[in-house]
Amino acid sequence: MTSWPRSARFCTCAGGERCEVRPPRSLLTGHLGAAPLASPHLITAEPRAQARTMSTSATTSSVLQSVQGMSRAGEIKRLAKEVGTDHDLAMQLWASGHLAARRLAILVMDKKRVTQDVVDGLCEDVQQHGIEERVELFDWLLANQLMKSAAGKALLASWRSSPFALQRRLFWYHQARLRWTGQSPPSNTEELLDALDSEMDGEEPEVQWAMNFTAGQIGTYHPEYRDRCVALGERTGLYRDEVVSPGCTPSYLPDFIRIQVGKVSP
Repeated sequence: MTSWPRSARFCTCAGGERCEVRPPRSLLTGHLGAAPLASPHLITAEPRAQARTMSTSATTSSVLQSVQGMSRAGEIKRLAKEVGTDHDLAMQLWASGHLAARRLAILVMDKKRVTQDVVDGLCEDVQQHGIEERVELFDWLLANQLMKSAAGKALLASWRSSPFALQRRLFWYHQARLRWTGQSPPSNTEELLDALDSEMDGEEPEVQWAMNFTAGQIGTYHPEYRDRCVALGERTGLYRDEVVSPGCTPSYLPDFIRIQVGKVSP
């Protein structure tokens, strides 16, 4: 069975937040003009007047210059507020190929224009990044775009069998989120458990993490399925040997469910 690379492992803390088992890597920095361009289909092909093209180019260059030295999420989010929603600019920033610019791009996208074709293109483009960066960028896309519209949530719900591992990962992570305290879970729990039993062993590591997390949430909040989720963890052995920081919840399902049930029980 494929295991999640140690450099990219996360433990799961209270509230479903993830924290890295080791300190996070710094954001990619340096001269932004040096990276290869992303897929050309992501950049609008609509003809524009020359003056507008020049203005857009100047704006993109200015924003790129501002973001290139940023290594903290807070800095990038503050810049995003200054820029505002600008989907065309977002696509130009994304095309730079650099992590900080792509994080900013996700924040300033227009959620109405984040379609299946656009997300497919993003999936293709992020293959130039390592696994940690790919996961980070798509977690940002989930939180800052897809979860903020009915259309985005509909996309998430359709990705269980997507050809892209990152989309399958977001499908499962979204299903886990639906089962946190205060959420009204959908009626597909039996179907999900059947899929976890049959598909989890052979999945990509980044998808396995989200599937395992979903099983943990089901086992925590649905007592009738708790034994089945614990047995799944024992059978797969996924994250059995994971070492986590003090105060963090391990991802190994028997331990995760036991600890989380203790936290939420009255």
